[in-house]
Amino acid sequence: MSARSEKPVIRRDGPALGEAETHRRLSLSWATPPGLWGWLSSVDHKQVGRRYIVTAFVFFLLAGLLALAMRMQLSGPERTLLSPDRYNQIFTMHGTTMMFLFAVPVMEAFAIFLVPLMVGTRAIAFPRLNAFSYWVYLAGGVMLWVAFILNAGPDVGWFAYVPLSGPQFSPGKRVDFWAQMITFTEVAALAVSVEIIVTVFKQRAPGMSLNRIPLFVWGQLVTSFMVVFAMPAVMVSSSMLIMDRLIGTHFFNPAEGGDALLWQHLFWFFGHPEVYIIFLPATGFVSSILPTFARRPIFGYTALVLALFATGFLGFGLWVHHMFATGLPHLGNSFYTAASMTIAIPSGIQIFCWIATLWDGRPRFATPLLFVIGFIVVFVLGGLSGIMLASVPLDSQAHDTYFVVAHFHYVLIGGAVFPLFGAVYYWFPKFTGRMLSERAGAWNFWLFFIGFNLTFFPMHILGLIGMPRRVYSYPAGMGWDGPNLLASAGAVILAAGVATFLGNV
Repeated sequence: MSARSEKPVIRRDGPALGEAETHRRLSLSWATPPGLWGWLSSVDHKQVGRRYIVTAFVFFLLAGLLALAMRMQLSGPERTLLSPDRYNQIFTMHGTTMMFLFAVPVMEAFAIFLVPLMVGTRAIAFPRLNAFSYWVYLAGGVMLWVAFILNAGPDVGWFAYVPLSGPQFSPGKRVDFWAQMITFTEVAALAVSVEIIVTVFKQRAPGMSLNRIPLFVWGQLVTSFMVVFAMPAVMVSSSMLIMDRLIGTHFFNPAEGGDALLWQHLFWFFGHPEVYIIFLPATGFVSSILPTFARRPIFGYTALVLALFATGFLGFGLWVHHMFATGLPHLGNSFYTAASMTIAIPSGIQIFCWIATLWDGRPRFATPLLFVIGFIVVFVLGGLSGIMLASVPLDSQAHDTYFVVAHFHYVLIGGAVFPLFGAVYYWFPKFTGRMLSERAGAWNFWLFFIGFNLTFFPMHILGLIGMPRRVYSYPAGMGWDGPNLLASAGAVILAAGVATFLGNV
């Protein structure tokens, strides 16, 4: 008998196993145990990915309800729906949940599910670490929300600036919960990033060279490297904050040789790459959806990959544009202005490649493509206001006004949530074996698109006429009543779009 026709065998400290026994043992090894214990103990990347996605969307809905409560409070002057203290907790919980418990985890969840399938490997690298990362993430989120329900939620903004978040001005346990949650969620993010990097570099199928991997995988790979370099900064700063609060250190206390601006440098060294950590996976969604519904290959594969690398690199060079109002040297500010404007170039290259793909294709306007087109429109508008805020004189005037709130949401919702909804509609059959309704999807898109622009575009005007951020009420006669009422009406339409999505799912 030739070597080619011999049956495969496995030796395990005993006689050779036949093909049927080998198959039986491997099937048993890879199977998920039945029942609740099997669900809890599974390390299959698809099950963990689904669990991550569902959990992240639960946090998204909770944060959305908080946003709706804020808009109802601000829909008219001198409303008393929320007390000042509860409002502070709500806007802190909204931002913290969206940034730390939804935006980054949901992007990594798609990576956990899809990257091993796209590179042709049976399991993600370090599957037990992958399962562990989910439970750490869930523990951090549940701890924070239980504290909020018990009226011990953080009330210092999702950025927790010192000295407000220090022991002198925030006694009690509220900020401690926030700082501890940061450690939990960032450990989870770092674990997933290590898994994605190792999976892509070491577990690709034979013949799948780097120039053949999908653009979604490139986006997740660059994002994972950004997480590895950015997340330690916020973990260190939150640990320093909790030590200042609990054991009497003085990292951020100027009276004892500390520096309050050190917090801002450490936080924004993470915080601005965070925006691109959220955005780059979304570009992977877009680059996957567009060729399918444009019915032609993606235009400019190499240019898109290089743009991902450029964005990841430049994203670490512009954190100080969050600090133009702190009195830093003007010469230094000029470098961050240049970096803030330069980073628009790789984003522009991506936009033009996507438009060229549509232009040269035969587009079929299904729901995923509608969300991609909505993303392009909204993200370009947000990018333009970002270029404006890169200018020190304009930023100094608009800083801490609703103009920045509008820009921030145009970039993050436009740059992440629109592609995310498109990705859910696109990959829902892969996740569940079922298709979502196209008619409900179209309603979902138009309600979300109209509601979003109605909510956040008036905030540009509010900011330019002087309405500051983070105020729980405002007097009549300031000219803020109309735009605020319009924004609150838009928030209701936006919520109807999300409710349509939920009903569809």
